[in-house]
Amino acid sequence: MDRRESMKTMLVGSLAGGLVIGCTPEEEVAEQVATPVKSDAYGRTEEEKLRDELLHEAEFFTEAEVGTIATLCDLILPATDKFGSATDAGVPEFIAFIAKDITEHQLPLRGGLMWLNHRAIKKFSHTFDECTPAQQTELLDEIAYPDKATPEVAQGVTFFNRMRNLTLTGYYTSKMGIEELGYQGNRPNVWDGVPDDVLKEHGMAYDEEWLAKCIDQETRDVMAEWDDDGNLLT
Repeated sequence: MDRRESMKTMLVGSLAGGLVIGCTPEEEVAEQVATPVKSDAYGRTEEEKLRDELLHEAEFFTEAEVGTIATLCDLILPATDKFGSATDAGVPEFIAFIAKDITEHQLPLRGGLMWLNHRAIKKFSHTFDECTPAQQTELLDEIAYPDKATPEVAQGVTFFNRMRNLTLTGYYTSKMGIEELGYQGNRPNVWDGVPDDVLKEHGMAYDEEWLAKCIDQETRDVMAEWDDDGNLLT
């Protein structure tokens, strides 16, 4: 199982248990995130539409910060041969929106980006975005595994936990992420009575006259048709 598959499994498991993956109590606010929506999205009240518009028009992150967020998102969830990356799914825009919608994220995210660049300059004399892919991976390896991280990078661990949580939340609530999960929504079960082998085992059988009044499950998707006088044809 690769790293992306592992994180997907963790996400599905945490959703089933009503938990947020890898979060400290401080980070549980990420669970409250709302998917950024357009002002004409279905089901929004006029007040919500106005608030959405104001949030979309506002800017919090600088262009450079958005660029670093995008780099981090794609390092956390790169593209596969079947599905796009976190950036392809619009996760950087999602995080930018969430930082405006839930302002508790602003200081930790901006402070974390500053910490990451400071760490990159200290080790490689470049900002994080200017580092080579190998250097970026080395920097993230320091903070991506809390159990192995040193106290020196504790701030970076907290920041990366938040970024990973937001990235997974953004991706797996996007159309692309939901398709990857294979989620099909609520679907009705089909009950076609007690199986024949079970009936035979107990010496029982359905009454044919009664069966004729029941729906044939093989035709359950066929639309009923009526004639002009209201008589059922099918």
